[in-house]
Amino acid sequence: MVEREEAVVWDILDEVIREHPVLLNRAPTLHRLGIQAFEPVLIEGKAIQLHPLVCAAYNADFDGDQMAVHVPLTLEAQLEARALMMSTNNILSPANGEPIIVPSQDVVLGLYYMTRDCVNAKGEGMVLTGPKEAERIYRAGLASLHARVKVRITEYEKAENGELVAKTSLIDTTIGRAILWMIVPKGLPFSIVNQALGKKAISKMLNTCYRILGSEADRYLR
Repeated sequence: MVEREEAVVWDILDEVIREHPVLLNRAPTLHRLGIQAFEPVLIEGKAIQLHPLVCAAYNADFDGDQMAVHVPLTLEAQLEARALMMSTNNILSPANGEPIIVPSQDVVLGLYYMTRDCVNAKGEGMVLTGPKEAERIYRAGLASLHARVKVRITEYEKAENGELVAKTSLIDTTIGRAILWMIVPKGLPFSIVNQALGKKAISKMLNTCYRILGSEADRYLR
């Protein structure tokens, strides 16, 4: 059945691998993050598709690197892989405590393009009621992503009792930064996105996110 490549084989395989972690290792394994656990997604082809965020930990690039796949068989091994070796549980470098999961390639380019500002861009000088209005104006073609505008931004700070307290103010920013703010977790300051985000700024933003939110930050990386 497998040799004939019948369609039912792929349905069965898709069911078997669901929520079953596998281990990826790239030689040489110079530190413990050289082997990490992932939840596989069944695709066509023979190449392993790896998320760019975890490439730094493997010191991997996209020029034909080889990786080994290990499948934990026992329930104990699967639980250990999920609890200790999942990439979402290994955000910080064991060497210096800095984020090891950092964007690269097109992710950095896209964030930089979205957050850069330009003088005299279309829509400059507008005063907007919030990020949602900024998005509507951009989609309608009335303003550029890079236009300098004033936007009413609501930030959330943690009180002594642990509850989030809203604070709203009118801030000088750009259309793109206001739109990006819509997906930033509550509890973070707007200043982390109110700048042109290069690779170092993105790494600092992830570090701030993890320091403030702790393990809650993991779910934003899933």
